[in-house]
Amino acid sequence: MAEVRILKRRANAIRKDIIKMISEAGSGHPAGALGMADIFAVLYFSVLNHKPKRPDWLDRDRLVLSNGHICAVRYAAMAHRGYFPVKELKTFRKLGSRLQGHPSYLDMPSLESSSGSLGHGLSIAVGMALAAKLDNKNYKVYCVVSDGELNEGSSWEAVNAANKWALDNLIVIVDRNYIQISGRTEHVWPLDPLDKKFESYDWNVLEVDGHDIHKLLSVFERANKVKGKPVVIIANTVPGKGVPFMENDYEWHGKPPSKQEAEFALLELEKNG
Repeated sequence: MAEVRILKRRANAIRKDIIKMISEAGSGHPAGALGMADIFAVLYFSVLNHKPKRPDWLDRDRLVLSNGHICAVRYAAMAHRGYFPVKELKTFRKLGSRLQGHPSYLDMPSLESSSGSLGHGLSIAVGMALAAKLDNKNYKVYCVVSDGELNEGSSWEAVNAANKWALDNLIVIVDRNYIQISGRTEHVWPLDPLDKKFESYDWNVLEVDGHDIHKLLSVFERANKVKGKPVVIIANTVPGKGVPFMENDYEWHGKPPSKQEAEFALLELEKNG
């Protein structure tokens, strides 16, 4: 399938830029960003109804990134999609740059919201989805959350609110990579069975391999057809995906690669095109 092949190449290009950005900055969060590259490629190049040259278009789909620390993947996807020049990615986390380590709506309104404090994005997305309902708008609100931030009680208040108002224009993507900064999620603060928790709030729950492009396209298509209740897609991902020495190692949650490590990582990614 041509679309799948193209999206795989786009995801790999995004991963390369993530490594370059974080290595150049000397700080950042590579594991989660690499793990979400396939999903962001699918969102920006296939799923979202948006206009990169008109980021303030009123009828655009909204994308809220709650776990803002993985913003390198969003910046890279946006640059490749045409929101700003790819060369601007070199300014990541530098003074005066629009591309800060935690995204700022004031610097770039197309980000939809500022994020950094975990556990807030889902509440923001619920507000946006409710506003769309009240204004009789047809746009969708997508919200990416980390599994670790579901430790926050505020996240579950938002889950309950979305159920109360039957926000079927809200699609939440959980980055289920089982790591957070201090270890494995199930050791730090157990979340499983995560699907049953969402089902108990009467959400429509879908689960997918977060690296299978074909399945991602299918699951988003299914999510967009759901009526009467909010949707959560539990995306099983590998933190550090594509870079063997980073994969499934929580220590790479917030540690930048050295110059030598970055070179090795890029060589590994080159094998994928």
